Amino acid sequence: MNTISRRRFLQLAAATGGTLAFSNLAAQVLGQSSGPRVAYAGESIKIGILDPLSSPYKTSSVHDVHGATVAVDRVNKDGGVLGRQVAILEADDASNVQTALKAATKFIKEDRVDALMGTFNGEVALAVSDLAKKENTLFMVTGAHVPELTGGGCNSHTFVFMPSARMLSRAVTPHLVKTYGNRWFMVTAETMDGRAAEQAMADALLAEGGEVVGLVRTPFGTTDFTTALAQARTAKPSAVILNLYGWDLVHALKAYTAAGLVKEQIGVGGMIGGEQIGRPLGYANNAGIWGLIWDPKINSESSRRFIQGVIDKYHHTPTSRCYHGYAAMTQILEAIQRAGTTDTQAIIRALEGHAFDGLKEGRSYFRVQDHQHVQDVLVGKAYGKELGLGHYQLLATVPGDFGASTQVPRVCTL
Repeated sequence: MNTISRRRFLQLAAATGGTLAFSNLAAQVLGQSSGPRVAYAGESIKIGILDPLSSPYKTSSVHDVHGATVAVDRVNKDGGVLGRQVAILEADDASNVQTALKAATKFIKEDRVDALMGTFNGEVALAVSDLAKKENTLFMVTGAHVPELTGGGCNSHTFVFMPSARMLSRAVTPHLVKTYGNRWFMVTAETMDGRAAEQAMADALLAEGGEVVGLVRTPFGTTDFTTALAQARTAKPSAVILNLYGWDLVHALKAYTAAGLVKEQIGVGGMIGGEQIGRPLGYANNAGIWGLIWDPKINSESSRRFIQGVIDKYHHTPTSRCYHGYAAMTQILEAIQRAGTTDTQAIIRALEGHAFDGLKEGRSYFRVQDHQHVQDVLVGKAYGKELGLGHYQLLATVPGDFGASTQVPRVCTL
């Protein structure tokens, strides 16, 4: 066991100029590393962002960082958080669990971040969530929607900013059925995300008295959907439901247009779309009815302020991925300010049950029992022409409490 004299201890303590707490100093000189990190007064508050920047989900992943940066710039201009400036660290998770864990571990162990945020793939989000709890680090999931995050895979250190698959499906399904009918053919990505969307949409359809008349699953990263849509045509559905996202969804919608299914009165849509899909598609290929997380036509003061901030800095109108980065970062930093510390447990307490302006019409809050962000879900119809701000006509705003109340019994134990 290492020993140190009282005189030597006091000499070392004096040498620090009072910057380090005695408990932290003692841990260092005795070769111990347990206990909370004590930050230097001038040290930045650091947030590590993980995003699928080099995967089929990369359509606008960089926009997460754009939104987060606008939030951080605003906070830093106003003096920072707890009198300290905020810095963003960014890494590509490549939609790969091991890549994500390596990047997240570096953020925590080497970069000493105060919180983690980001991810889209369900498998990646769950893996990083487990690591965050092990390392006593807050993790704000911004893109993943798999039910395990607030169900059997939930934990005390993870908050889920994205609506769950069930919340999204319950919002959009009545509009799909009303417009196209209730006989659906599904095209699903062979991922945890795709399967979660498939199950949620099938359950919501069943509740509307409908049926799934056919199903095909496609590998993650598929670019040619000709065969899948040929199978859909043969089944003669009222609509093709695309349980896809990112470039998979872009390619599938281009194939839908090329196949001329609209002329056969076969509709199209799904659980989640948005400007991040509409822009790569272009107006000519965009079609269908979709669940939307956020839209630039939301007419609130906070939403307009956010839009202008992104335009001023990046010269583009925000996507919903931009919204996630901005709104999630804002909630992390405001929680730190309310807690008066970067201590993880204190931040968690500041977030649990907290109601806030989610840049939508209805209220937003983090549910205490599973850390789900309860929020409005929008429903939009894609148009093949300019609609002012965006590619979608807004059909409905579904209050968050409606979607949340339809969830199956939870098995979350925080």
